[in-house]
Amino acid sequence: MDIQPVILWTDGLIFALLAGVLALAWSISRQEHLRAPWAAVGRRPMAMGAALVLGVFVAIGLLDSLHYREKLADSPVDKPQYSVEVLSVFDALVGDLRTRNEKTYSAPLAMHLYAKEFVDRDGQAVREYPRLQYGGAHLRDATERRPDIVRRSAIALTQGLAASLLLFGVLAAWQARRAKLSLGEWLTRWGEGRLGWPGRTLVCMATLLLILAGVLMHLAAGYHVFGTDKVGQDVLYITLKSIRTGLVIGTLTTLVTLPLAISLGIAAGYFRGWVDDVIQYVYTVLNSIPGVLLIAAAVLIVQGYIESHPELFDNAAARADVRLLALCLIMGMTSWTGLARLLRGEALKLSTLDYVDAARAFGVSHTRILSRHIFPNVFHLVLIAIVLDFSGLVLAEAVLSYVGVGVDPSMHSWGNMINGARLELAREPTVWWQLGAAFTFMFTLVLAANLFADGVRDAFDPRREGGR
Repeated sequence: MDIQPVILWTDGLIFALLAGVLALAWSISRQEHLRAPWAAVGRRPMAMGAALVLGVFVAIGLLDSLHYREKLADSPVDKPQYSVEVLSVFDALVGDLRTRNEKTYSAPLAMHLYAKEFVDRDGQAVREYPRLQYGGAHLRDATERRPDIVRRSAIALTQGLAASLLLFGVLAAWQARRAKLSLGEWLTRWGEGRLGWPGRTLVCMATLLLILAGVLMHLAAGYHVFGTDKVGQDVLYITLKSIRTGLVIGTLTTLVTLPLAISLGIAAGYFRGWVDDVIQYVYTVLNSIPGVLLIAAAVLIVQGYIESHPELFDNAAARADVRLLALCLIMGMTSWTGLARLLRGEALKLSTLDYVDAARAFGVSHTRILSRHIFPNVFHLVLIAIVLDFSGLVLAEAVLSYVGVGVDPSMHSWGNMINGARLELAREPTVWWQLGAAFTFMFTLVLAANLFADGVRDAFDPRREGGR
């Protein structure tokens, strides 16, 4: 084989989580009382637009989680040797965006380096801005840059609109046939917003995403869209690679948080007495310890273990992945207390209701009461907490990496980008694009997660119209 599949710890957990989500979605689709609130989410334009944006981020993260190593060109056929560099399907799709490295900083869409250097010109040392090796290399001089950028953007805009019209036509024909309507009648309902789902919002958002993707692809083919960093690496590539790290932090940390928060929170509220006292003491003590200190201590322990056992990790990606997994575990074990307190209060209220007292009187076991009467009535709180805490965890990674106790420095993440850019803000002129790119993508992901969370909260709130 020309490639050797590589499965990192986080890769396996990500796809296990994906399988679990798909299984849960299939189960929900078969039960009307569970399907109804999600149908209400699907009728909210803001939530569905945000879900489409989140879907793009998730798709990039999944493609970046399919890892492999390439076969060395000069390796023997009977005993193939593979490169130590671990790549992903996303790396293969972006092509040479990963390898087009310049000497050092260059501004977005620039043709020259950001700083002057001495170059030899007809036997004389002249201080000027050297041309980039890849950015704008197809141009003869700077006067051609702006028309070329306009031309590429116009082509991308045209192609994006054409692709959007094509997809919209296929969608319209399929939906009209499914609803047994004429195409004209379906288009009229779509224009008036009478489809029962936010068709106009989804079409407009999909069009915007297609145009944006087209512009980035066309410009990235000839320029560094977001410039380059200190070592000349394309900032757009680094930013896109950081999406996976943000998603891993947000999702895997939640997997650790939920079992602790649900089991301890519900147990404290339902059993009360000494069980409640012990659990309250545990999370009160845990809240009294600065979380950054616990995370720093855990990361340092893991780092020391990796350095003392190098034989267990045959490449840099495996070492960075173990540190990322350790960060998710320790963040999950220190961030469950808020949800546990919320579930404790709700379980206290539910345990005093008549149907729970009746179940106890009939001799129903505690396990059955908890699984049939308590947990289903607090599940909406768990779901809302998941989508709300996701954005907080993404931001927490940026802060932790900024202070040096986050993910491995060799791993692409928005926190590492911000940490690397903080000292460059004092330069004259300022190197701002690395910080700006990290902020833009992180802001987009967090905003989309929050808007989707608002839609889920409103749909699952029984006191609101459209809730259960």
